[in-house]
Amino acid sequence: MTILHDPMQNHLLAALPAADFEPLAEHLELVSLNLGQMLYDPGTQMRQAYFPTRSIVSLHYVTESGASAETAGVGNEGMVGISLFMGGDTTSSSAVVQTAGQAYRLDRHVLKQQFDRAGALQRLLLRYTQALMTQMAQTAACNRHHSVEQQLCRWLLLTLDRIPDARELVMTQELVASMLGVRRESVTEAAGNLQNAGYISYRRGHISVLDRAGLTKHACECYGVVKKEIDRLLSDVAERR
Repeated sequence: MTILHDPMQNHLLAALPAADFEPLAEHLELVSLNLGQMLYDPGTQMRQAYFPTRSIVSLHYVTESGASAETAGVGNEGMVGISLFMGGDTTSSSAVVQTAGQAYRLDRHVLKQQFDRAGALQRLLLRYTQALMTQMAQTAACNRHHSVEQQLCRWLLLTLDRIPDARELVMTQELVASMLGVRRESVTEAAGNLQNAGYISYRRGHISVLDRAGLTKHACECYGVVKKEIDRLLSDVAERR
């Protein structure tokens, strides 16, 4: 089946009035992002922003020892590269592709030029930044206070929200462990428990959600907090269309 690609599949781009979208349109480049692909390394200069459509990018904080943990995920509700309009061209975190798919790439100079016009793009990106900060704060609390099973439920549910037509998620245990900041063995145990409960089916890096209601009930409150903030963002976005 042929998949049609359109910048409007990203909710932020879709929310822009025509007068604000047109200056960006000719500079948007459709790119395919591969599972595990690194978009940004910590401390390196950022040259492009990414607006995911059918991909999900995980933002990680990386320690000096090389250990990492996810601080937030970005799908079709947002963009990767907020540092480009928040006053810096570098970031202390990394951005790695969590779910392969497509995104639209935009040169940093074009983004900054249009952002500085103080129009609809600026208001929208600042509103998105607030939603992203909420997600980061909740993820930090979740990683500290909730079980690996609950964290895995949160991640699976948020992934399904961003790619609702996905029947199966491709994800290695190593990548999940890196995102949650835990040992691979902990992910194996958590996935096994969720499978035994009938919530998911897991085999060789492929995860199918069998019982979403059960998964939601088993998740901690962090999923609901992040979902509520994303839904509020998307509601604001819909009103601007």
